[in-house]
Amino acid sequence: MEFAVLVLVVSFVVLLVLNVPVAFCMGIATVLAFLTMPDMPAFVAVAHKIATGIDSFALLAIPFFILSGQLMGHGGIARRLIDFANVLVGRFRGGLAFVNVLTCMLFGAISGSATAAVSSVGGFMIPLMNRMGYHRDFNASVTITAATTGLLIPPSNVMIVYSLATGGAVSIAAIFMAGFLPGVLVGLALIFVSACISVIHNYGKGETFVLKEGLVRLLRAIPAMLLVLIVIGGILLGWFTPTEASAVAVLYSLFLAVIVYREVKIRDLPKILLQCGVTTSVVFLLIGTSMAMSWVLASENVPQDISASLLGLTSNKFLLLLMINAILLVVGTFMDMTPAILIFTPIFLPIVEKLGLHALHFGIIMIMNLCIGLCTPPVGTCLFLGCGIAETTVTRVMRHIFPFFVAMVITLLICTFVPEISLWIPDKLGFVK
Repeated sequence: MEFAVLVLVVSFVVLLVLNVPVAFCMGIATVLAFLTMPDMPAFVAVAHKIATGIDSFALLAIPFFILSGQLMGHGGIARRLIDFANVLVGRFRGGLAFVNVLTCMLFGAISGSATAAVSSVGGFMIPLMNRMGYHRDFNASVTITAATTGLLIPPSNVMIVYSLATGGAVSIAAIFMAGFLPGVLVGLALIFVSACISVIHNYGKGETFVLKEGLVRLLRAIPAMLLVLIVIGGILLGWFTPTEASAVAVLYSLFLAVIVYREVKIRDLPKILLQCGVTTSVVFLLIGTSMAMSWVLASENVPQDISASLLGLTSNKFLLLLMINAILLVVGTFMDMTPAILIFTPIFLPIVEKLGLHALHFGIIMIMNLCIGLCTPPVGTCLFLGCGIAETTVTRVMRHIFPFFVAMVITLLICTFVPEISLWIPDKLGFVK
C-alpha cells in the first residue's frame, strides 16, 4: 500500500515541475494513486471525494466573501481607505509606505483577499509612490508583503478552510478572533522596515492635513470600515453564523458600491458576478482535489507515520516547532494556500497538539507561514501580481523585498513561541477551552 503514496507524491511533484495547475496536479496524482489500490474504482472514487469535499455549509461563506471583495474592489473602497490612512500616517518620513501598509491591512480585512489588496491598493499606491520619488521595486515590495495581512485579519477565506481542515474542531469565529493581533503585529513589523529604509534612502514625507480635511476623509471611509464590525460583531453577538455573515457582507457591499459611493453601475454587476464565479470555481476545485488527496494520505496512515518520525527525531518542543515552520515555509513556496492547509493540517495538527499547542494557535502559525509563500517564487501569487502592477521584474523586486521577509519571519517566530498573541482575544471571548 505504500506504493500508492509513492505514486501520489512522485506524480504530484513531476506535474508541478511541468507547471501544471496545482488543482490538476492533485487531481491527476490522486487518480493515479487510486489506480494502484486494489478494488478501488479510481475515477468514481476521486469524483466522490471531490464532491463530498466541497459538500459543506460552512464553505458557502467563501463565494459570498469573494463576491463582497469584488464589489469592494470595484466600488472605490481602496481609494477612500488610502485617503483615511494618509490622514493617520501620511505626514511621517516615508509616509506613503506607511499609508500603503495600513491601507492593505484595512482593505485586506474588508475583502479577505491578498490578491484583491494587491490589485486595488497597489494599482493606486504604486504609481503614486513612483511619482513621489520612492523606488519602484521598494513600492512593489511594500504592497506585496502588506497585502498578506488581510489573510490574518478577519474575515478571511483561508481561515474558513482551516476550520474545515480541522473537522470543525476549530470554529470559524474562533480562528477569526485569533488572527487579529498577529495580523496587526505583521503590519507593524512591515511599517518598521519601511521606516528604516525610508530614512536610509531619504524618501519624502506625505501630505499634511488640516483637521477639517482629516474629518472629511474619515467620514468617507467609515462606511467601508463598518463592514468588519458588522460581520465580526454579528457573529460574536450571535446574530448570524459566519456563512450568514458572508451574505450580509455581500448585501452591505452592494449597498455601498451601488448606492452610497455610486461607483458600480447595475450594468457592471454581471461582469462582477462572472469574475466571482470564476474565482470561486478555482477555489472549490482546489478544495475538492485537496480533500481527495488528503483522503489517500489518511488511508495510508501518512499523517501518523510523519508524526511518529518527527517525534522520534527529537522531543524538544522548540526544535520541533522550528522544523514544522521550516517545512511549511518550503511548502508555501510551491503550493497554494488552500490545498496546503487542507493537506498539511491533518499531518501536523496531531504533532503540535502532543506538544501542548492549541489548534487555534497552530492555525495562525500555518497561515503566517503560507502568507510568506505568497510573496516568494515560483508560485507567489502576490509577488507576480505586484510585479506586474509595478511594471518591474521578480529578480529586481527580490533584492528589495528581503528585509520585509526577515520582518515577517521574525514576527512568525514571535507568534510561534508566544501563543498568547494568538490566543488572548479568543480566550477573553471564551473560545479557548
